[in-house]
Amino acid sequence: MLVAIGIVFGDIGTSPLYTISAIVGERPVDPMLAYGALSAVVWTLTFLTTLKYIVITLRADNRGEGGILALYALVRRRGRWLVFPAIVGAAALFADGLITPSISVSSAIEGLRILSPQIPTVPLVIGILVALFAVQQFGTEKVGRAFGPIMMVWFAFIGTIGAISLAKHPELVAALDPRYAIWLITEHPDGFWMLGGVFLCTTGAEALYSDLGHCGRGNIRVSWAVVKLALVLSYAGQCAWLLDAVGSPLRARPFYAIVPEPLLPFAIALATVATIIASQALISGSYTLANEAMQLGLWFRTKVKYPTLIRGQLYIPRVNWALMAGCITVVLYFGDSTHMEAAYGLAITVTMLMTTVLVVQYLRQQQIALPLIAAVVLVFAGIELSFLAANLAKIVEGGWFTLLVGGSIALVMYVVFRSKEIRSQLTEMVPLDVFVPVLEQLSHDESIPKFATHLVYLTASSDPRQIEQVAIDSIIRRSPKRANIYWFVNVHTVDEPYRMTYNVEILDRLRRSAPSDIDVVYVRFNLGFRIEPRLNIMFRHVVEDMVRRKEIDIASRYRSLERLNQTGDFRFVIFQRFLSYDNELPPRERLVLNAYYFLSQRLAASADEYYGLDTSNVVIEKVPLVVMPPRRLPLVREDDTLTGTERRVESLTTEES
Repeated sequence: MLVAIGIVFGDIGTSPLYTISAIVGERPVDPMLAYGALSAVVWTLTFLTTLKYIVITLRADNRGEGGILALYALVRRRGRWLVFPAIVGAAALFADGLITPSISVSSAIEGLRILSPQIPTVPLVIGILVALFAVQQFGTEKVGRAFGPIMMVWFAFIGTIGAISLAKHPELVAALDPRYAIWLITEHPDGFWMLGGVFLCTTGAEALYSDLGHCGRGNIRVSWAVVKLALVLSYAGQCAWLLDAVGSPLRARPFYAIVPEPLLPFAIALATVATIIASQALISGSYTLANEAMQLGLWFRTKVKYPTLIRGQLYIPRVNWALMAGCITVVLYFGDSTHMEAAYGLAITVTMLMTTVLVVQYLRQQQIALPLIAAVVLVFAGIELSFLAANLAKIVEGGWFTLLVGGSIALVMYVVFRSKEIRSQLTEMVPLDVFVPVLEQLSHDESIPKFATHLVYLTASSDPRQIEQVAIDSIIRRSPKRANIYWFVNVHTVDEPYRMTYNVEILDRLRRSAPSDIDVVYVRFNLGFRIEPRLNIMFRHVVEDMVRRKEIDIASRYRSLERLNQTGDFRFVIFQRFLSYDNELPPRERLVLNAYYFLSQRLAASADEYYGLDTSNVVIEKVPLVVMPPRRLPLVREDDTLTGTERRVESLTTEES
């Protein structure tokens, strides 16, 4: 439970720093605004966080893992169209990863203005963000152990301060009546548009589901009871302070306004640490999200590192520095956290809507009664669409930034997904059994120089009886490659998050008299969508296991080295496709493939880097991708176009010459 409080609730736990001030904005405070704001916040937390995520969504775990892409992996067999809500939701989460650290740290540091109004907060915020992203490469194992106790102190502090402020206006407890929230939305001037600020109280709800694998469903549910009580007390205390500011616009952030002056330095320091913890959880979640997107074929291959031995803790350099650059851009452009509030919330609203779409498919997959599913759709989609409409009103003020970032990422994800579909449709498979005798003869043909003792091809085929035509062409036709053993290795991504198994098939084994006679071996790695394919280590493990079982002999076959019992050399062949000029494509497919190959040169890691292969034993072969060959050209030989008379004249001229 302590770990859950430290990891899961950082984002939603720091929302009291800015939510109430975002709701009130520049409006003069009136009593009904205070009552309506508290009621709307409490019931938003109840419906969207407690009911939707704690009660319903946490049930949709993929072998203990959560998050929008884990949910997509769980239900994607129900229809190809489900990839679109998954892409939109994941892209919106990436966009949120730029804004959450910026607004959280800025809100905390801006408390220093109470002590010194002229203090420049932007350089301090940027300094904290740079330090935060710089330490990611070393892992957060030791820092993570302190998250729980620190966040427990944070929730105890905001709950206590809120309760003390609420004691001055105990009548505010009446705001628990949902009618005050309804009145705020329907009767108060601009009440509906205040929902954009109200929504900020639940922006960290998606993290409850994303971090399911780190903490467990039971721990999250029990911890939420403590966290929600602290949050409600904090919001109630701030709304109670609003009652003392009736008739005038806000001159201070309600969160810091209810803190006794002697405790302000402590509150600012604690809030800064809490926002750093909240940002850390979101940054780590972005790494996990990017890794899942890669394994599910929704993003370019990027190098993944594991700085610690903790399962699931990973580090992606390109994502880290891109997030840092994005956060710094947000801080420099918006400057103040009150301006960032316009861009905040819209991304998470979109993610929540997409999660609702996928959760409905999960409920259908679990054969839940249709009336209950319809009720879920009506309640959650209705609430979230209302929040979305209110947040769309902020597009001019800053919401455009979220749409620009999220839309760009979604477009790239679609290009990767669609190009993969096109390329897989064009991959020609041939029966491997037919070519096994040919490979055997090639293996023993000493008239051809030996290319390698063990020749390893990475293949997209998950069927040991089939192989790509380009692989056969590479071995036999393009430039004959003689080897003692031909290996075909496939990396198959499965829906289980942390599965690590493999299958081995020795082709035509019945004709073998000894392990040293084996010529063709097929290996398939079954890896979960959260596992990095480190093929050097994994393939070595497979080979050593086969040697122990006396299935193969990997000793060198060179006569001068056989008596030394040396291990034979291994060489990997990787195909690098490029779009052939000999294509007549429909405009849409041409655009997708051109965009894919353009972006892959800038965003994707090389195949050997992604698969963790040593470059010293890797051969890259470039293979043209011919999507649609051009029609027969109207090209004829000039001799065939000459008339009979012209041919006779040409013939005489030739004889004379």
